[in-house]
Amino acid sequence: MKPIRYCAGKLLAASLAVALAGPCAGARLQNASAPPLRPASAPQSTVPPPGNAPATAANPAAANPQAATRRMARLRDIASMEGVRANQLIGYGLVVGLNGTGDRQQTFFPLQTLANMLQRMGVIFNAQTATVKNIAAVFVTSTLPPFAHPGAQVDATVSSVGDAKSLEGGVLLQTPLYASTGEVYAVAQGPLTLGGYTAGGRGNVKQVNQPTVGRIPNGAIVERDASVDLSQLRQVAFLLHDSNFEVARDAAQAINEELGHPVARAVDATRIEVETGLNTPEAITGLVARIGSLSVHVPPVSKVVVNERTGTIVMGRNASLGSCSILQGSLAIEISTEYQVSQPEPFSRGGQTVVVPQTKVEATENPAQAIHLQEGATVEDLVRGLQAIGATARDIIAVLQAIKSAGALQADLEVI
Repeated sequence: MKPIRYCAGKLLAASLAVALAGPCAGARLQNASAPPLRPASAPQSTVPPPGNAPATAANPAAANPQAATRRMARLRDIASMEGVRANQLIGYGLVVGLNGTGDRQQTFFPLQTLANMLQRMGVIFNAQTATVKNIAAVFVTSTLPPFAHPGAQVDATVSSVGDAKSLEGGVLLQTPLYASTGEVYAVAQGPLTLGGYTAGGRGNVKQVNQPTVGRIPNGAIVERDASVDLSQLRQVAFLLHDSNFEVARDAAQAINEELGHPVARAVDATRIEVETGLNTPEAITGLVARIGSLSVHVPPVSKVVVNERTGTIVMGRNASLGSCSILQGSLAIEISTEYQVSQPEPFSRGGQTVVVPQTKVEATENPAQAIHLQEGATVEDLVRGLQAIGATARDIIAVLQAIKSAGALQADLEVI
């Protein structure tokens, strides 16, 4: 698909110390359940090679220590074809049929939208004096998939713009969906389906999920063709989802071996170019399908992803640590203020009643607890050790960041 062009309170402090107790080179993870990779033509040997055996076809793990932990993946799963992409659409519309849960009177633009729609239908009324509670102004978003032709149906998401309480039971009126160029590519309309509800009133309300966002399955109809013309392609490029020079090289070699000609080359760690030499869409479609079914080796990814807002930690099994010692303790300082009233003595002259603040400061420091990790320990071992001493998820995130700064974490640390 061709891309659409754009024309006081409480104070908490934590003390953390990480000290390296040895070299920080992470040990390789051994996977005993996965045997070393062997070529199909090589005979299987029943005698394991000695520990100092040279790298041979029967012992590729000696040449590549990560061969035992690699996995095979199809090219279509780890890469996408350049130019074949989705495009985002957006539109503004009106949802009607709400049971008194629409936008309130102070939200004036839904009434203006209703007045404009009725005026096009020959009905004129004063939007300043009208009172309508069963309509809601919404934004409608959708994604135009690759090779979407006119008449195809796509899902649409409807989100309230004003102060409507719920979109339950509402129907979206015909809404054009625009691309960034300002051209209409789809039109959405239909009843909404919600994954939540709200009930009650006057402060006694029960709400489940988000009742102000709904979805219309197959509610948008494509009106404009935005697909790419494959017959004009003399070169096809594949873009890896994750940049990797090794995977790009292996993918180019696999394509050349499959086609029998050196037509593919790895331009960089992401882009693989293939000379097609074809001029018909059918031939290019078959070529792309043939290339997408090829399998290539994908090395294991060593990454730890943490979310400080939710305290979530996701780690790969290949993330390893160098030998290190961790001292974790906490210092909590609580400052509380109480206000007392000071009154003068009875029948005294010139006395005033004043409010006197009484500030109280308390400091609590927990003793530091130590964790010692040996060479080759994993992040999972670290997390279990920290949980054993009562560390919270946020403490674990702080420890991981400090270990990464100290150079003892052999993995990428991504904070989202």
